[in-house]
Amino acid sequence: MQKSIADSVHHLLETQLPLLGLETFYEVQKSTILGMNGTEFIFTGLRDVASLKSYEAIDICWVEEAQNVSKRSWDILIPTIRKEGSEIWISFNPELDSDETYRRFVLDPPPSAQVVKINYSDNPWFPEVLKREMQYLKEKDYDSYLNVWEGHTKQTLDGAIYAKELRDSVQGGRITRVPYDPTKPVHTFWDIGWSDCTSIWFVQAMAFEYRVIDFYQNRQQALGHYIQELQKRGYIYGTDWLPHDANAKQFGSGKSVIELMRTAGRNVRLTPQLSIADGINAARTVFPQCYFDESKTADGVNCLRRYRYEVDDNGQFKKTPLHDDASHAADAFRYLAVAVQPEKPKKPIPPSITQRYRPSATSWTS
Repeated sequence: MQKSIADSVHHLLETQLPLLGLETFYEVQKSTILGMNGTEFIFTGLRDVASLKSYEAIDICWVEEAQNVSKRSWDILIPTIRKEGSEIWISFNPELDSDETYRRFVLDPPPSAQVVKINYSDNPWFPEVLKREMQYLKEKDYDSYLNVWEGHTKQTLDGAIYAKELRDSVQGGRITRVPYDPTKPVHTFWDIGWSDCTSIWFVQAMAFEYRVIDFYQNRQQALGHYIQELQKRGYIYGTDWLPHDANAKQFGSGKSVIELMRTAGRNVRLTPQLSIADGINAARTVFPQCYFDESKTADGVNCLRRYRYEVDDNGQFKKTPLHDDASHAADAFRYLAVAVQPEKPKKPIPPSITQRYRPSATSWTS
């Protein structure tokens, strides 16, 4: 995700020009870099994949910090860079061996790919201060040393909230091909954002299991975009479960998300409110009953793998989850778990109150 030009490699390239003696050959502008021979550097984030479709004339596409790029983004980007002789350069530090980028280009690279592992030992200018840090980490935490300095993947992300549940899901064969059953309705579970992501899980409830057949996530899109995405999938829908902030009036329209969706003909309910901790416990309870489609939910499952606790100034994990790109899909999954919990029986109304407010035969009905 590139929220601004400051998140890109624009500044990095700018600082290299005088070192290469090219400061007069290139004109550095606010958001681009132009060469005297007609070359142009363009900077964008991959999260807004719709904008990539206009880049078919690109010669070289460099994807930096590529470890978190989703399956959907790769599926759109790769066929977009289609000019004869064009190349895609990918640089990243591996984290999990289940990450889409690592699986796609390291574990099972395309036939035309050139895969090169580069470590500190390949840097002739590696400074002494980093050597001391490396040696300290090697002695203190060898597993972290292997990840940070040797490029090995982590078995689990530090502080990962659902590490055990996802490991059990893999070992139990519950991340697999999960077909859509047209005889059962598809229920959706949402976390809604604008600058943050809107995340949607698509689930079919069976007798003893929940089939998580699809996942969709995007950002800075109007509500109509997501309704169209639901319609394009061709599922027969049941209930759309929304978070409680969907009841708030929106600036401009004066209507809430829940009102707008009902106007569009959707069957909508609000997810019961629980604390985040109770919601996480509910998610852990429902995990063993969930089967995830390996292909269609790959990006959502990757977010669940990366969902982790915050770290305080002393390096200790807090009790609150970290709010980052992974948390929106995890929140939507938490709402799934809360929504499918059986409702607690309501407390009986005392007889005196029942007698006082008993409806008459002609005034109203319950």
